Amino acid sequence: MSRVVVSKFGGSSMKDHEAMLRSAKISLEQKSDITLVSATYGTTDKLHLLIENAVNGDWNACEKILFTIREHHFDILNNLTKNTLAGEQVRELINNLETLIRGIFLLGECSNKAKDRVVSFGERVSSILFAEAMKITCPDRSIQLFDSRTILKTDSTYGKAKPNIELIRKNCLAFFKFDARNSYIGQGYIGSDNEESTTTLGRGGSDYSAALFAEGVRAHVLEIWTDVAGIATTDPRICSSAKPIHEISYDEASEMAQYGAKILHPTTLVPAMRENIPVYVGSSYASKEKGTWIKSKVESKPKIRAIAKRSNQALLTIRTPKMFNAYGFMGKIFEVFTKYEISVDCVTTSEISVAITVDEATLKNEHFLHELQNIGEVVTEIGHTLISLIGNQMLETSGLAKRIFDSIGEVNVRMLCLGASPYNFNLLVNEKDGDATVIKLHKEFIG
Repeated sequence: MSRVVVSKFGGSSMKDHEAMLRSAKISLEQKSDITLVSATYGTTDKLHLLIENAVNGDWNACEKILFTIREHHFDILNNLTKNTLAGEQVRELINNLETLIRGIFLLGECSNKAKDRVVSFGERVSSILFAEAMKITCPDRSIQLFDSRTILKTDSTYGKAKPNIELIRKNCLAFFKFDARNSYIGQGYIGSDNEESTTTLGRGGSDYSAALFAEGVRAHVLEIWTDVAGIATTDPRICSSAKPIHEISYDEASEMAQYGAKILHPTTLVPAMRENIPVYVGSSYASKEKGTWIKSKVESKPKIRAIAKRSNQALLTIRTPKMFNAYGFMGKIFEVFTKYEISVDCVTTSEISVAITVDEATLKNEHFLHELQNIGEVVTEIGHTLISLIGNQMLETSGLAKRIFDSIGEVNVRMLCLGASPYNFNLLVNEKDGDATVIKLHKEFIG
């Protein structure tokens, strides 16, 4: 099979007609066989706000948002083409969106199923517009707009659907016919369940869906195009001395995504790793700049590759004297986490207590907390930040902890976690100390 390339362009790369034409040119230059797009910049946020106002009974606010969405997308379309068919498709979608929102307004409620239907409009409209940009940029190619929902099949967990890997692969092999003239354009983020109802993979799921398509067609390369030129050693907005990373391993990049690096969705790399597909992260605004390659094997393996920060963290401590010299309590605790599908980042234990870090939003789940309280006393602490040092062979590095604590000085570390992985060392600090801790650690280990 010839070299197959799957590309994904984020919302900033779909911002306006100029951004779409720029992205279309990149797609042509990279010889992308399948290109998936996000909603235009800010549209998904507007759709969530639209739902909120409809549920709250504020139709005037809904009309204003609908007007903004309509005007923005038709402005892009009119700057791209006078194609009446594309105009009719966009108009029909936005009219359908208004009908759906009016129904939510009249009911005063919105199910997760209906919410997925609403937020899918962003990708569905932007893909129509991007297909027109591709036709302008690649007039000698056959541009085929397809509905990702027919390929990317999931379960019915609306809002955070789980993909059916085998069915996606089967659908990909049956649908895509690659040759030098075909370019397929689809939507990231969305899929459908067995009832053909629209599902979404959760916020940030466009990258994940691109990886699922890459896995499904056994692509040779997966490209993620965003508004920054690859991955940096830390967030440049926090630390001005952050450096570009031109090559990083799957394991390191996975840890970075899990512990706060926003350039990649945490689950993106899993399908790529299963098929050993190299992932390239680059900027659609500066496509000639050297981006980041994520591979199974890399030439350089520094002890500390990067520093990641994850804000809005809470610490849950479950304490009971019954744990002393007993067994089964850890199992009971994690059964509750599994039941409510809550991920665990860091864990430490003592004779009678277990401390676990979670996102602060988790504390809004009263049923989850109530079940933990049936096991033991639950103490919650908020206002924390999780700082992660990402690197290699940390378990074999003597003096690492001393260097860490010496470099951060008076910063109080509420919790630390090392030992489960050779790729990260986690520190939980007060939110107000987060940025300063990142800067100090970056200076000590990266320079």
